[in-house]
Amino acid sequence: MTLRRQLLLVSLLLLSLPWAGCQFLREMEAALRQGQENALTATAQAIATVTAAEAGLLYPYPQRRLANSDTERAIYAFASDQPIILDGYGDGWEDTPATVFNSAGNSELHIKVSARVRAGQLYMLLKVRDPQVNYHHPGLPDANNGDRLILRLGPGAGRGVADYRISTAAPGQVSATPLSRSARSRDAAEIRGFWQDARGGYTLELSLPLAITGGRLGVAAVDHRGTDSNAWAGNLDPASSSAPPWLISGPVEVQRLSAPFADGNSDIYLLDKFGWRMASHGASAPQARGAGDTFWLLQWLYRTILSADDLSSPPVAARPGQLAGVEVAAALAGRSAAARYRSPRDSNLSIQSVAVPVSVAGDTVGAVVLRQSGESYLSLTDRAFSRLLGYSLAALALATLGLLGYASLLSWRIRRLSRAVGQAIGEDGAIGGDFSASSAGDEIGELSRHYGDLLRRVREYNDYLRSLSRKLSHELRTPIAVIRSSLDNLEHSPAGDAEAGTYRERAREGLARLQNILTAMSEANQLEESILGEPLQHMDLMPLLETVWAAYADVYPGPHFRSVLPNTAANTRIAPELLVQALDKLVDNAASYCPDGGEIVLKLEAQSGQWLLSVSNDGPTLPPDVAGQLFEPMVSRREPGDQAVHLGLGLHIVRLITEFHGGVARAANRADGGGVVVSLALPMA
Repeated sequence: MTLRRQLLLVSLLLLSLPWAGCQFLREMEAALRQGQENALTATAQAIATVTAAEAGLLYPYPQRRLANSDTERAIYAFASDQPIILDGYGDGWEDTPATVFNSAGNSELHIKVSARVRAGQLYMLLKVRDPQVNYHHPGLPDANNGDRLILRLGPGAGRGVADYRISTAAPGQVSATPLSRSARSRDAAEIRGFWQDARGGYTLELSLPLAITGGRLGVAAVDHRGTDSNAWAGNLDPASSSAPPWLISGPVEVQRLSAPFADGNSDIYLLDKFGWRMASHGASAPQARGAGDTFWLLQWLYRTILSADDLSSPPVAARPGQLAGVEVAAALAGRSAAARYRSPRDSNLSIQSVAVPVSVAGDTVGAVVLRQSGESYLSLTDRAFSRLLGYSLAALALATLGLLGYASLLSWRIRRLSRAVGQAIGEDGAIGGDFSASSAGDEIGELSRHYGDLLRRVREYNDYLRSLSRKLSHELRTPIAVIRSSLDNLEHSPAGDAEAGTYRERAREGLARLQNILTAMSEANQLEESILGEPLQHMDLMPLLETVWAAYADVYPGPHFRSVLPNTAANTRIAPELLVQALDKLVDNAASYCPDGGEIVLKLEAQSGQWLLSVSNDGPTLPPDVAGQLFEPMVSRREPGDQAVHLGLGLHIVRLITEFHGGVARAANRADGGGVVVSLALPMA
């Protein structure tokens, strides 16, 4: 895989930037939701405090507050702000939930009851399913003939329950007939309605003053099939005389009590202790507000892909008029709670719901529920997400282009370096001198310079190998010539010739010289193998240097030996035999160049955590082309006419011993230009 493709793959890591930004937005959204929950809770607490001061408004009839449980047959009347036209056809009741009561004796008989309250008037729509409708016959002596509706109102003003019968001989307007003494004492004309035929039964639409109900209402649709075969469906038994179930409706005073807190952005519900809605403000389900500023695709991307919440829709209450939810149940139990739901109108929207109990003297008498769409807060994160996405895509594109350009530049530089290296080495292995090292300060420039140094060293080594035959020929020619001439002289000398001994001695000297050459050539390899087994010892360099330096002065009488040593101990870890061998090579090399009467100086000093051991000598300086390769094998510069064996291995052995001790060997001309100094940097103990 090319470098450009590799960097292209690496650039994909930049995708972590928008991911990290999205995580931040999710955290910000959670913080906004928490702020929304706190704000709603504070508002609900304020409403609950105001309501607790007027708790009596929740229960116009105190008996209902004292009840331990609310009957399942209660009827809830929704508040209505639209006029209702009585005609018996049910127009305008489509959005009003109905409560269904089935018959215990006739599976085909049931009644659906919907109720509304407007301007102190109670309106009811009753849909009765009765496959066979029997109308009332006025001419029969039994007044209870035919199908009918029994209406029972609660006691009021010291009077008992009031029963009314509503029947008709034909579809149209109907009136109520009192059946009890309490009913006769009231104005039955206030109960008005219409009876209309419907498929599978009939429909009744009634109107009566809310005040005359006494807070209770019972209805029963009686299917007349003879005296002994009547069946009924409703929330009361017509044969009983008990008080009817409760009629639940929100008093106008309670609606006005919570009206100042309505802001148009939240749904406010004021519940009694049974979960019935006593007052409400706002739409039945929060609408999406503020969503128009964000492109729909970004909304879907953020809310569908990035959202981790799996919300459920708000639970539906068992009875129309009640409010359900875990937070509602907690508030009615005396604890504040919050929950979040998915909007039933838009699955991408959420609803934040909080519930706070209304308590009076430690008794929970109701609850305040506030529900608000999260869209007003999500719109902030939507806009932030759209900007983040735009910036991230721009940054990603810019970074990708930058990486591709940089990869192209690197690839071009590497290819250029590869071509330069390839052109520097010929097909015959010869190293040319046209390699131009880069001066860049980065790794590729450093690699180019390393290649240049390597090629230079290889070229020098190749040059040395090419000159090795000449050097060996020069070194071997003289001893071979001596041996050949000595043998020739011995061959032509008569027996007992006095010069035969001289010829034999010259032959031995030639053989000795050849032996020295072979010994010098194998010395370096033998040393590399021997130093691996040498142990390092903790010791002071001072006694060792003083001893060997005095011995060198005796061995080399020509130069003058001088030492500059510190007064303190020089502790280090060395192999004494190897260090002495290295000093032998240094002193031998210095003595070979130092003129008679010159000076060879041994110096030891502490420098940057190391012991710097140096040997300097008077004499010629190093040529510029030799200074950097003096410690390489087979490198030697001698004066013409020197008869000693010099294969350039002495300083190479010095370098091997120094590196074995963890040090560095260096050679340089003296600052005064009068000679050469070779130094060994050894680590301190």
